[in-house]
Amino acid sequence: MVEASSARDLARRQLIDDIGTFIIVHGLDISEANLTMALGICTGTNVALARKVVDRRASGLPMTQVWLDEQCRGNEDSVERIADKLERSLESFAATSRDARATAAQYNSEMQAQVEQAGEHPEREEIRNLTVLAMAMLERTQYLEQEMRRSESEAAALRGSLAKARRDADHDHLTGLPNRRAFEGLLERHYREAQRDLDVLSLAFCDIDNFKRINDAHGHDTGDRVIQAIAGALSRISDDNCHVARHGGEEFVMLFRGLRKEEAVHRLDAVRESFAGRNFVNRRTDEPIGTITFSGGVADVFAYPSTRDALKAADIALYAAKEQGRNRIVAAD
Repeated sequence: MVEASSARDLARRQLIDDIGTFIIVHGLDISEANLTMALGICTGTNVALARKVVDRRASGLPMTQVWLDEQCRGNEDSVERIADKLERSLESFAATSRDARATAAQYNSEMQAQVEQAGEHPEREEIRNLTVLAMAMLERTQYLEQEMRRSESEAAALRGSLAKARRDADHDHLTGLPNRRAFEGLLERHYREAQRDLDVLSLAFCDIDNFKRINDAHGHDTGDRVIQAIAGALSRISDDNCHVARHGGEEFVMLFRGLRKEEAVHRLDAVRESFAGRNFVNRRTDEPIGTITFSGGVADVFAYPSTRDALKAADIALYAAKEQGRNRIVAAD
């Protein structure tokens, strides 16, 4: 038993080493998305992606963050296409079921009238036999009508479940904010619209300062509440032209439509300053946590060749804010 346990521990350590090696060798960020992706590749559970990685290695091409994100986005698009096809199938089935039920109901009414009329003249044996047969057919069609009504209800419930699954896929369960996947869709939409309307567009990366220290000292429940508090503070400045999403871990990303980079810095810095003035307490132990701060980097989206380059610039500005002492917002060069 001890030997089996040791073997399992060795296998787990090896898997952790493999994941770490994959992240470091290819110069990838240590993020929730990348760790999940690396786990799927190293264990082979994400067969399609693992095969693509093997093929790319064989071709001698680099394993970049951009390439990996494109592969994952392709998987998400495939799932979305399947969901769309399923929804169309459900709608078609529901329409067919409604039409069939309406026809059956009309047929039942007409048959019921004929059976009642035949029952008024039971003197001939042929009519009696026909009446019995018609009654049996009527009972059967009534049962089928009920089954079709039940199928309609099930199709409606499935459509509701599919819609909920789509909403859940785009939202972070801890904060209720849109997640990275949803934000990327928002960014692309606003990028196209702002480009068309000659509007300005800025984006920001935010990261909670010393978050690991908070988690280690006060536990993950407290860490979750800190993430929720930051999410709430950032959400209070969001509107139709300002969007906030949880990018993963302790990172958030924001989009400012109609605000120049300097204006976005000022708006985000006001949130940072207000939040830094609060004092937090561990609810479980009543132990003071003290002040909690965050840092941010802001970039002008149209100052870069693509939205991906703009995100990278904001991320670099964020790390500059960290290097300058944290608890500040820095504009990208």
